[in-house]
Amino acid sequence: MKRHAALQALSREHHHALTLAKACERAAAGQDVSAIRAACQRVLQAMASELAPHFMREERDLLPLLAYPEAQMLLQRTFADHRRLHELLPALQQGQADALAEFGARLAQHVRFEERELFPALEQRLD
Repeated sequence: MKRHAALQALSREHHHALTLAKACERAAAGQDVSAIRAACQRVLQAMASELAPHFMREERDLLPLLAYPEAQMLLQRTFADHRRLHELLPALQQGQADALAEFGARLAQHVRFEERELFPALEQRLD
């Protein structure tokens, strides 16, 4: 599916996020402490350089387009997902495998939600 031009860069970034999510899930499932710590560090770096700026662009530039009653559930879900991913960062700094597993699963679910529900709703407002 071809995305609206305003969403194409964010959609491409979703591919990188899904790759990161899968790496988190694999490392957490493997129970290798060094792999878990390395994956946690990868998440922390990605959050600082890619994911947090991605979230900010969505929240600042796109979500205001959905400020109508029918879209409230989409907005609430997006903000809740972003918040929960940020909340996991202290546990990831400590190298906790359960936090890594949750981060990976939540990130993958969030990306799929955005691609399947949020972005189509935004495209209707962008056209």
